[in-house]
Amino acid sequence: MDDTLIKVLLVDDHEMVRIGLAAVLGTEDGIEVVGEASNGHDGIRLAQEYRPDVVLMDLVMEGMDGIETTRKLLQLYPDCKVIVLTSFLDDEKMYPVIEAGAFSYLLKTSRASEIASAIRAAARGQSILESQVASKIMNRFRQPKAAAEPHEELTDREMEVLRLIAKGKSNQELADDLFIGVKTVKFHVTNVLAKLGVEDRTQAAIYAFKHGLAE
Repeated sequence: MDDTLIKVLLVDDHEMVRIGLAAVLGTEDGIEVVGEASNGHDGIRLAQEYRPDVVLMDLVMEGMDGIETTRKLLQLYPDCKVIVLTSFLDDEKMYPVIEAGAFSYLLKTSRASEIASAIRAAARGQSILESQVASKIMNRFRQPKAAAEPHEELTDREMEVLRLIAKGKSNQELADDLFIGVKTVKFHVTNVLAKLGVEDRTQAAIYAFKHGLAE
């Protein structure tokens, strides 16, 4: 395979969308569609097989949606660039996928040339946002922010640790559940206590229950 080619993986549950994208991108110089997936699980599997440079990601799919797929994909391959290609502009989908690490955000009404340009830009490390998306993000930053709750400072991993603490799990049980070492668990527990401003695991558990964070 030519190393100069930008390897692209398509993840979309609509077959006609995948066919259309593959046909259009197949005519673009320097771009090669290496695989197509109809759902998030297959998208992760094909990403492991083909190691794409860019993934065109739909948001609404059966099973694992585009937000979770993006999060898991980038945990495995942080250098991969995910371009969201969707019909949706609502906040409930847009902000979470951007927070999950999506690199660019386009609508399915975009022209083929715009999608190809976004792929090339992503390969160069340049993000492209649909104008409406950029406007929404700017407006969000202009709004005064309410004071953040302490738990909002927790990372995803620290939130997992807090939920397990609320279940009364020991450090060894946390390590077994999260597939990490006990030393790493202690590090996360220390961070959780510090960020929540509590003194011990019992207070952390109480905090979790009061804020509806316990499962």
